[in-house]
Amino acid sequence: MAFRTVVLENPCKCTYKGGYMVVRKEDDVAKVHLSEISSVVLQTTQVFVSAYLLSELAKAKIPFIVADEKHNPVGEYLPLYGSHNTSKRVQMQIEWGEPVKKRVWQRVVRDKITNQALLLKARGEEDWGERLLELVSEVRSGDTTNREAHAARLYFQALFGRGFSRDADTPENAALNYGYSILLSSVSKEIVSRGYLTQVGICHRGEYNQFNLSCDLMEPFRPFIDKLVFDNVEGDFSRDSKRVLLDSMNMMVRYRGGSYRLGSVISLYVQDCLSALGKRLSVSEIQSFEVV
Repeated sequence: MAFRTVVLENPCKCTYKGGYMVVRKEDDVAKVHLSEISSVVLQTTQVFVSAYLLSELAKAKIPFIVADEKHNPVGEYLPLYGSHNTSKRVQMQIEWGEPVKKRVWQRVVRDKITNQALLLKARGEEDWGERLLELVSEVRSGDTTNREAHAARLYFQALFGRGFSRDADTPENAALNYGYSILLSSVSKEIVSRGYLTQVGICHRGEYNQFNLSCDLMEPFRPFIDKLVFDNVEGDFSRDSKRVLLDSMNMMVRYRGGSYRLGSVISLYVQDCLSALGKRLSVSEIQSFEVV
């Protein structure tokens, strides 16, 4: 089972041989079998990557994320065809009806606000948590009253402090953006691997956004990143904090009566949502999960 995020922080050469990703440095050689890799992240621009390796990563549906000179993710390489019947799946996606898209979005928003509330309560903000839980029942089909945005304003102020703004240049925001990029990559992988387009969303419909559907379905998982940032980032977004976020997909989550890695929960939840959009599953049957 793929579980390892490979992070490259120093100059090296990456090639492919016999099922392995081979990483060569001046004084060392490391090999990782592709079956163990969930994603590859370049944290330096001083890396040579062979076309053969990129081809095999795509075949194995392994996201390849590139960072800039400030070590922030700026690009992602995903396979073009994640399923044998991609053309059929894309046609189905284009034909999703507005009513079912609105109902799935309603469920996604409710799950997101519920997890935000649970995180606040777990971090000692009982009153704010209860206030957000009251909003859950107010989320209508398509979230026409925009309860998501209202909940977000209350949530971030309660979690990170009264003067906190998502637009500010702070270590917390840098960490949140970094973690959300990793989360987006994981959700995108699951969408593509099932033959769907990340560009065609159910709520997000940005003309220049290549990941509209990914942005939709990642929403309920954002509180997991928020939790890690709240617990690990204070005064500085350090290398150790980045490593915690890079390992976020291995967090254990209570789900379906058991305990699963976050990456596995994302996979199952995305599958539920796609099945509901295709009317192969009732929206009410989408399985929820708990952030704490």
